[in-house]
Amino acid sequence: MIDKHQLEKMFEFHGHKCWASALGFRAGLIALKKLGVERAKAKELYTIIETGSFHGGGCFGDGVQFATGCTAGKGNFIKKPRGKLAFTLIDIKDWKEIRISINPKIKEKIAQSAFMKKRAAGIPPYEIPEEEIMEVVNYVLDSPEDEVLIIGEVKETNFEPPAEVMGMINCEICGELVAKAFVRVIGQPGNLKLVCIDCAGYEE
Repeated sequence: MIDKHQLEKMFEFHGHKCWASALGFRAGLIALKKLGVERAKAKELYTIIETGSFHGGGCFGDGVQFATGCTAGKGNFIKKPRGKLAFTLIDIKDWKEIRISINPKIKEKIAQSAFMKKRAAGIPPYEIPEEEIMEVVNYVLDSPEDEVLIIGEVKETNFEPPAEVMGMINCEICGELVAKAFVRVIGQPGNLKLVCIDCAGYEE
């Protein structure tokens, strides 16, 4: 059973109500339960999210972040853009993981909803009547797990947590603080400068 208060807090975090963030929230809670772990406080868990940029599936990722406690800011929410509403939750204490993805069977039902028809017409979610939003939200939250999600098996992981690089220096051109991993060296021997990427003029 989804905690309605937590659901409202997730929607507040996300910025609006929608089915994809609600489904990501549910999927994240299921992943925690299957792994037998609690929401991450630091980096005891990692999430690898497969949604890409610039498509509606990104809302799914916010739900996963809120549920699992793996966040972009903590560095344990890692993007692997595949354009899929899917993620892997990894427990680095017991070295196990689980992957969960949206069940393709729900595509047609969601596409035919009043909410998605309006979204497809370019209407922002916050301008759509709440009853139309909640019709789809309630569907993805109340339907049997295996109807809306494909839940993988818990298995051993070979994930290697990325090393955290500590420390910052001042760019010798603009003076702004820059993390050491992003410092670039320019100039000639005898006249080298440690600078940020922008001041180095590097192509990204």
